[in-house]
Amino acid sequence: MPEGRSVDGDPVELIDGHAHLEEVPNLELELELAKKNNVRAIIAVGSDEGSNQAVLNISRRHSNYVFPALGLHPWNLSDDFDAAVRSIEENIENCIALGEVGLDFKYQTPRELQLKAFGRVLDLALRHDKPLIIHSRWAWREALELVKKAGVGRAVFHWYSGPPDILREILAQGYYVSATPAAEFSEAHRAALKEVPLERLLLETDSPVKYRGVAATPSQVIKTLKAVARLKEVDEAEVAKVTTENAIRLFELKI
Repeated sequence: MPEGRSVDGDPVELIDGHAHLEEVPNLELELELAKKNNVRAIIAVGSDEGSNQAVLNISRRHSNYVFPALGLHPWNLSDDFDAAVRSIEENIENCIALGEVGLDFKYQTPRELQLKAFGRVLDLALRHDKPLIIHSRWAWREALELVKKAGVGRAVFHWYSGPPDILREILAQGYYVSATPAAEFSEAHRAALKEVPLERLLLETDSPVKYRGVAATPSQVIKTLKAVARLKEVDEAEVAKVTTENAIRLFELKI
């Protein structure tokens, strides 16, 4: 089956809702390939001050196709993250979301430092009305409670693989969940995605993360589409239509 086509052969338009483009080798070629495979837009997420600047630069070269999100990833924190926060706020009008941000209690970064940094990001999201792209590995409850307590209205929980009771609370709050190519094989991720209605689902690649040893690229969001369609027993064209509309709505994309 050709890439970028649904089961019945009709073209489908997709949005890669989460990609670390500054880490993708041969980026310009990969973006051209993504366009050829009907990827309509890509959300380029940052992780720290350097990658945030990189995704801003990439988005300027590819305006109305690459949309930047500025992040402060829990893996990338140092004791002094004030400069990174100031840089995000200085560029806040040039981004469509704050991400990748959140908590990871499996990682070596001290919890108190993660909580402090996430709190600063939540404050920015509220003051500037920006949606959040949330990393919440082994901190699903803590991340959700902080987002709820802060009163953040728009968020997507990236690559959710946590407990079903917390997932139901995420959905009850009106937040979104994103699917990755791990929907092909990760039982925890697959179990979560079965519970997420299409109206609350986004597709992504998390490029250039490796799945079964192979690095993802934005054009491979079609793999996520196919995996979700099989998992939910829904036509690929319907999954593409709804998830693309969801991404446009959440991030207020002008495309």
